[in-house]
Amino acid sequence: MSSLRKMALAAAAASLLGAATAQAETWNMPTPYADADFHTINVRQFAKDVETATNGDLKILVHSAGSLVKHPEIKNAIRSNQVPIGEFFLSLLTNENPVFGVDSLPFLATDYDQAWKLWQASRPVIEKLLEKQRLKVLYAVAWPPQGFYSKFDVTTGGDLKGLKLRAYNPLQQKLAIELGMVPTQVEVPDIPQAFATGQVAAMMTSPATGASSKAWDFVKYYYDVQAWLPKNVICVNIKAFEALPKASQEAVMKAAAAAETRGWEMSKKETVVKTKVLVDNGMVVSKPTPELKAAFEKAGKVITADWVKQGGADAKAILDAYNKM
Repeated sequence: MSSLRKMALAAAAASLLGAATAQAETWNMPTPYADADFHTINVRQFAKDVETATNGDLKILVHSAGSLVKHPEIKNAIRSNQVPIGEFFLSLLTNENPVFGVDSLPFLATDYDQAWKLWQASRPVIEKLLEKQRLKVLYAVAWPPQGFYSKFDVTTGGDLKGLKLRAYNPLQQKLAIELGMVPTQVEVPDIPQAFATGQVAAMMTSPATGASSKAWDFVKYYYDVQAWLPKNVICVNIKAFEALPKASQEAVMKAAAAAETRGWEMSKKETVVKTKVLVDNGMVVSKPTPELKAAFEKAGKVITADWVKQGGADAKAILDAYNKM
């Protein structure tokens, strides 16, 4: 009887282990940026928090730097459930719907407090639009404020005329045209070569990107214009999310809320640290002159007004909610 009992217990244990193994889930998560980027560091902590909270029932394997899926393809890869979860730059979707570019409207939200309010005002609309594509928003994190880099000293709007500007989204292309500049599409890895060959002479991007691309090798001036604070958004395929046990769903949402809070604080620190890197490497870092700032803001108002027309009721709802905050 003793031997039979031991065998029965062993069989029961094996059955339980098999059931636990069957319930375990592994998600592959593509992200666009390198391991050293604060966004990627935050994502990895999010993945760790999920695994801990679910006792290993859900593991998220982070594939950084576009190694699994290239950045422009991540959103559609999540939508089609090729991967269940991923991170992408929200304003990349502006051509699909103008509303997705709200965080890149020039001089609408120019500091972290304003950017956070804009995210709260726009999140319900953006969530609704992405839900139609079978995507659930988990969290979003802002980049540092976008500044203006130039090979030449600029003090007025007239100094911008004819300058070739690296423009990474449709709204930035519009800004360049409004300022009399020439927009040119250049991806981050190609920035140094684009400046070296004269393809561009100026760019608007964060201190983080400026430092990672070693902007001091090809430009001398950085103006802290704080034009906008664009965001990365982390989404999950709704079908994949709903297939999880309720406890795992709750763990994912709790970890996402923590990642959002942590990510915004990391972004603030990144702004200070990476701006100092620019200074330490000999760049001339300054605030824009009142004349230059006025030229940027004037162009920003034109672009925002046009955005509202294109975005319709959704765009108006976002601006109304934001202006009431």
